[in-house]
Amino acid sequence: MLARLNHSRLLRNAGLFTWAMVGCWLVNVRLDPAQVELLPGAADHPVELLIARWVALYLSFGAVYWWITRDLGQRSPGHVDHALLLVLTACAIGVSYFSSTGLGSILLMVAAGLLPWLLSLRVGVAWLVGGNLAITPVFIALDTSPLLALVQSLAYVGFSSLVFVTALVAKQQGQAREEQRRLNAELRATRLLLAESVRINERTRISRELHDLLGHHLTALSLNLEVAGHLSEGRVKEHVQQAHTLARLLLTDVREAVSQLRDNGVIDLAAALQPLAENVPALDIHMDIETPLTLDDPERAHLLLRCTQEIITNAVRHAGARNLWISARRERDCIAMSARDDGRGASQLVAGNGLRGIRERLAQYGGELDIETRPQAGFCLRLTLPTSAALIAANEGVVA
Repeated sequence: MLARLNHSRLLRNAGLFTWAMVGCWLVNVRLDPAQVELLPGAADHPVELLIARWVALYLSFGAVYWWITRDLGQRSPGHVDHALLLVLTACAIGVSYFSSTGLGSILLMVAAGLLPWLLSLRVGVAWLVGGNLAITPVFIALDTSPLLALVQSLAYVGFSSLVFVTALVAKQQGQAREEQRRLNAELRATRLLLAESVRINERTRISRELHDLLGHHLTALSLNLEVAGHLSEGRVKEHVQQAHTLARLLLTDVREAVSQLRDNGVIDLAAALQPLAENVPALDIHMDIETPLTLDDPERAHLLLRCTQEIITNAVRHAGARNLWISARRERDCIAMSARDDGRGASQLVAGNGLRGIRERLAQYGGELDIETRPQAGFCLRLTLPTSAALIAANEGVVA
């Protein structure tokens, strides 16, 4: 069972279990209500009110923790996540204040497991230390000297640091596994393109050999037999003419075989791009590629492979998308590809290294890239790539 859980799910379940165990204090209060009357502040406030506040904060902590960890590590944290983390920390501190115990520090240890996923390292460390020091007045209220209360808070900082580092290592391992998956998918797609490229080169070599060797020799043989037909007479001439006819048929067959070898040397783009869409975490990729969609230039096929990989990476890391739709069609003498996601989008497009790299690669082969985006409407990319360099030269000639 544990083998089916990734790092983030294990941390989430462990945090929920710890939160549930903290709730055992309610059981203790239920069994011995007199203990609540001994707590600081019980003389100034009704016991039922103290318990109600404690329970409300405790349940709020569990609800917020459950919500904020539902897809931990599978999306980029936003302002809502940071606000929920602030609520989570405030609930933990409130639990300690209203229960006059160190239970809030235990809940802060649970929250410490979220800090590496939602905050930078420096901010996370500062958040961890500040949250635990905020409970120091609770320990002072329990007839503890300020120095001893501070030491006790720092002890909980140490415990929380262990949880923090464990979560940080889990995050780094998750990122390394995702990078390994991405490289593996890219390797599989590149290997397929390489195999197709080797197959095309071999077919081209064989077709050239057939054309250069057999074609030339058969042409010379046909010419010699034609001359021999004019010089011969009788039954000899009939046999020579039959040999001439067979030589011409054989030459025609060789030419047809050479043409078929050249025409069949194409790359199936659907088979090359499909591995990139497999097992991508937190993103459902919907591939709609025309069948058959072939390309006879391995370099251009590799270019489309790189562009598709970059589109998927951007959708996962930057767009915060849940779905990505990729379609590819042949339009006249070009390959047209579109990619649309349901991410956060942007009010103003700021092209990063990935998008600039896609545009530069396409421009090198005569292609174009158009980008559309709006806030909360995702990104839409449209790529066009001529199928051969001859088409580019022809279009430039027409324009000139």
